[in-house]
Amino acid sequence: MDFKEMTVEELEERKSAIPTELDEESADLDALEEEVKGINAELETRKEAEAKREEIRAEVANGKGVVLAATEEIKETDNMSNTEMRSSKEYKDAYGEFIKKNYDLNKLNEEMRALLTTNAEEDGMIAVPTGVDDRIRTAWENDEIMSRITRTFFKGNLKVGHEASAGPAVFHSEGGDAVEPEDLSIVYTELVPAMIKKVVEVSDEVLAINGTLVDYLYDEVEYQIVKLASKTAIGKIIASTLTESYTLAGATPTTVDIVKATGKLSGEATNPVLITTRATAADIKAAALAANFAYDPFNGLPVLYTDSAALNGASFIIADLSGVQANFPEGDGAKFKFDELTKADADIVRIIGRLYAGIDVVAPGKTVKAVSEESES
Repeated sequence: MDFKEMTVEELEERKSAIPTELDEESADLDALEEEVKGINAELETRKEAEAKREEIRAEVANGKGVVLAATEEIKETDNMSNTEMRSSKEYKDAYGEFIKKNYDLNKLNEEMRALLTTNAEEDGMIAVPTGVDDRIRTAWENDEIMSRITRTFFKGNLKVGHEASAGPAVFHSEGGDAVEPEDLSIVYTELVPAMIKKVVEVSDEVLAINGTLVDYLYDEVEYQIVKLASKTAIGKIIASTLTESYTLAGATPTTVDIVKATGKLSGEATNPVLITTRATAADIKAAALAANFAYDPFNGLPVLYTDSAALNGASFIIADLSGVQANFPEGDGAKFKFDELTKADADIVRIIGRLYAGIDVVAPGKTVKAVSEESES
């Protein structure tokens, strides 16, 4: 496998698939270990190369480099890399026009069409501008819930298996009876993708500036879609049969409830967090202060915030979010559709941002929801 010929997305996809192969009986552990090292090395090399390019660009912006006479014709060099080309204003403007034409290359002028297709990815997909790629990554990394879940990019529906039961290991004495084969039961969770959408309305004047439009779409719309994906993940935790349920001792949650609910996690839950509303967290902290607790009211767990609607009646969730998986069959960057007709009389264009994603809990023992007796009944 030549890692240099693979895109960053393909490298990350392969890296995320390796852990599932480790459990196979025929797995070559040494080969898989070497493959992970190779992938990490290639990703680090690309990161360093991009950092060097940014350093050179900064130096040029600060006055270093060769200044051409005004009469000389300035042309892009033939050896300019795809990454450098995709960071140019021309590419960004062409990509903005490409979005506005609902991803139809035939509706672009010859120059824009050539610029986009020449710098397309190996699979023929039109690549987003470099800055946009960073914005997409930042949107996911900045969300404290989605940055912790497992993300994959397999096409179509994805089935993820976990061991529902397995026989234990046993000692075998020489000459004794043969060891019974393992009675292994695998249960699958199917991640069926659905469309997450966000609609925004802009004036014709905003659409006229492609570079500004592209930045706006991937700052605002991508952010809103990631936020909805985060709430969806919480809803899936609440509804999943793999999630343990803990009943509060009283009407409101306390530090004792957090400690006891944490006890319902399995030993594989290595990085649990507490997910609740700011109001609930404030009440727990205030009660601990009033009681003069010399103890962290959240039992040492990082606290992530959501709204009460996402929790759907639960007081809080304790989860190792690696037990939640999101699969993006079309990538984790939003796609956009332009509707210029519905509000044409008001010079308003409706933009529908869309992201295809399947999200669910895929591992038992990593998620617990805390509910009151009242909400259970």
